[in-house]
Amino acid sequence: MSAPAAHGSAEVRELAAQEARLVLDSFDNDAARELGTLLVELARERGAAVTIGIRRGAQRLFHCALPGTSADNDAWIDRKSAVVERYGESSLLVGARFRAKGRTFEDASRLDQDRYAAHGGAFPIRLRGTGVVGVVAVSGLPQAADHALVVEALERHLAAG
Repeated sequence: MSAPAAHGSAEVRELAAQEARLVLDSFDNDAARELGTLLVELARERGAAVTIGIRRGAQRLFHCALPGTSADNDAWIDRKSAVVERYGESSLLVGARFRAKGRTFEDASRLDQDRYAAHGGAFPIRLRGTGVVGVVAVSGLPQAADHALVVEALERHLAAG
């Protein structure tokens, strides 16, 4: 994970701090199912129409599309997850870093917008001592709310041990 630049925005510093805090000691298929189920429960409690995806490398470990979602949400998850896989940071943090420099990800990254989206909702699954091993992503809400839902679920997952 890149350290936040001293001149970075408050948003960049806050998002980077979340990533530094939300580090797991272990992650396997059962943990993916538990985290995914927790996300489904949180979304249902809120009546949120979201799609949830968790992957480790190229393997999809968990996927759930709640009522009111479409294949477009799957495409968003893929595009946001590609940003996490490329940059090793949450899709919202990557977008915030570009904005803090007065640029947009779409214009400055030179990446194919059909494959990459630096919009909130995809978060790295980072293991202590190892680094990024996967991605947890949500699509269906405004980008800050997608991101917040993932952060809340990771916080609860970590608290549950």
